[in-house]
Amino acid sequence: MTTLILIAKECLPGKVKTRLHPPLTLEQAATLAAASLADTLAAVAGLPATRRILAFEGNHLPLGSESYEVIHQVSGELDVRLGAIFDQCSGPTVLIGMDTPQLEQRMLQPVFEDWPDDVDAWLGFANDGGYWTLALADPRGDLIRGVPMSRDDTGALQLARLSDAGLRVRLLPELVDVDTIADAHAVAEIAPNGSFASTLAGFGSAGTGSAAGTR
Repeated sequence: MTTLILIAKECLPGKVKTRLHPPLTLEQAATLAAASLADTLAAVAGLPATRRILAFEGNHLPLGSESYEVIHQVSGELDVRLGAIFDQCSGPTVLIGMDTPQLEQRMLQPVFEDWPDDVDAWLGFANDGGYWTLALADPRGDLIRGVPMSRDDTGALQLARLSDAGLRVRLLPELVDVDTIADAHAVAEIAPNGSFASTLAGFGSAGTGSAAGTR
């Protein structure tokens, strides 16, 4: 009995993946974000979730989310929005984002099996210092609210929050969170058969710009 939460936003030009512009246009960046979301939905489609929630910001739902219960994000910073959605769940609950299109079902499989007796939470770090997934046996928003987000130490701070609360945490594989064009190419190399990689390749020379110095 595990709830899967996917937090996502509508892929509109100028609203998503703006750090990919340049070299991509804002329209191309939004198209690439939509491909990332599509790959993520496909990757988790076979997981045995008993409840699927799309924590959504926007109006037009993405294809592939038809089986999801849509809960619109509350206003506020990301920690507040994440905390609010966890507060609406019970039992083992796992959160993922839309920015790691190299995600494979097997990476989340341990969360959907019987948890070891010495595990209260799972955390997957992202390469930028954040995290791409968080799973809690007992979902509580207060374990997230107040953790600074979008920083190079967000993952470490979230882990410390969980540990300070007495939770026993096990780590999942680190993934690349697509922020820059360099990240995009790294993910395309890791997962060359996905929609993300083919979309990026379709941009031709626009998708080959260097992101040196953007981190």
